[in-house]
Amino acid sequence: MALYNTIGVGYNTTRNADPHLADRIFEMLEPNPDGVYLDIGCGTGNYLKALTEKGLNFYGIDPSEVMLNEARKNCDNATLVQASSENIPFHDAFFDGAIAILTTHHWSDLQKGLKELNRVLKPGAKAVFFTFSPEQMMGYWLHHYFPEMIEKSRLVAPPVNDMMDYILKSGFTTVEQEKYFIHEGLQDHFLYSNKFNPAMYLQPEIRMGTSAFRNFMTPEELDHGLIQLEADIHSGAIHDVMKKYENDMGDYLFLIATKSH
Repeated sequence: MALYNTIGVGYNTTRNADPHLADRIFEMLEPNPDGVYLDIGCGTGNYLKALTEKGLNFYGIDPSEVMLNEARKNCDNATLVQASSENIPFHDAFFDGAIAILTTHHWSDLQKGLKELNRVLKPGAKAVFFTFSPEQMMGYWLHHYFPEMIEKSRLVAPPVNDMMDYILKSGFTTVEQEKYFIHEGLQDHFLYSNKFNPAMYLQPEIRMGTSAFRNFMTPEELDHGLIQLEADIHSGAIHDVMKKYENDMGDYLFLIATKSH
């Protein structure tokens, strides 16, 4: 929470909801227009806002009051509550569905948070997770320039099969997965969003909008990596580096969990 209290103000400068990503989340959620939905770890409310603008009734929770203060400026139609994933302050079977966008790797107790999420969902409800796996992160060309940061970042997320097991052990009956590949023009600048635009990582505001650069980067690795990256961009060597890291694992991952009826 301390990290996001630090970067909460100004976070929206680089972290806007991507319309294509918001549309896909909406489709996966299969919402009932009259339902009530939860954004767990809502941050500054970018996807909360995008989905409420589609007519959905959303609640958002986040442990960072700084993040929530930013969200309150933009999400007039949502109910915002300071709370953690491990202690969701709503009664059993309160929500018709939930989303968790790039947040589970910040939960202090993943299994407890998933059980709490299951508890507050109605039977048959869906929970849509947008996340990443440590396997996928090894396919980021950022690893070439910032290997220590990527290695540390990999440790905060469980392997895909483990994550699916955690979800099933929390009371969900099915979990589907869908790979997500970065597209050109992505508007939400999370860690690997600029896969096709390496020069963007030379901008401090782009780096500071991600927890990996803020939390796992040493000044020495940053300086060395940026010098090498800038040189490779100018020489064109970056294209060979990017080609070396091409893969079909997906850059991020959707997990769609369904609670039993």
